[in-house]
Amino acid sequence: MSNPYTIPLTEIRREHEAMRSRFIATLAPAFSIDEARTFMARIRKEFSDASHNVPVYIIGGGNTVTEYFSDDGEPSGTSGKPALTVLRGSGLGDAVLVITRYFGGTLLGTGGLVKAYTEAAQAVVHAVERGKRVPVYVTMMAIPYNFLERLRLLVSKNHGKVLGEDFAADITLTLQFPIVDYEAFQADIRELSAGKIQAEVIETKEEVIKV
Repeated sequence: MSNPYTIPLTEIRREHEAMRSRFIATLAPAFSIDEARTFMARIRKEFSDASHNVPVYIIGGGNTVTEYFSDDGEPSGTSGKPALTVLRGSGLGDAVLVITRYFGGTLLGTGGLVKAYTEAAQAVVHAVERGKRVPVYVTMMAIPYNFLERLRLLVSKNHGKVLGEDFAADITLTLQFPIVDYEAFQADIRELSAGKIQAEVIETKEEVIKV
């Protein structure tokens, strides 16, 4: 990814009303176009009796994105495009949004529709908890029992987490660290053990963490 960006941590929904029309905005993380399409199909099925289900998504983030929007039968430019503009301006990536409309019997006009879809998108974008994708190492190491409490403190100090502890003759630990913090942890371990203990990287992956 070219620039860091945030993603929705979880699926979230907010409702907005304009001149008796209901606008239900549902936002979720999506890490591929297929995931976004699956989400869009689920929302369309859930609200199959709605007047419109307007979908938008941004897959990727920063300078490398794939964007999509549809007006789903609303007048051109009044729904999908303003919703995408809000999503784009939020700084979120890997995000899919569907705004469901139940027509309330009063025509909103072009300007009214743009305003309503914009406000519905803003409501859900502002409310969602955000995370970011961070490259991490999963590591393993064996330590004597008398090192355990100090080791746990070093893991916490270096923004890591303990994934597993196996108690036998020694304690075998499975740990995870952001890659940027890993060398500092290794230095702390070398100091603690006089250079006798070192963690071994067994996997490299990405983890979503709250920001």
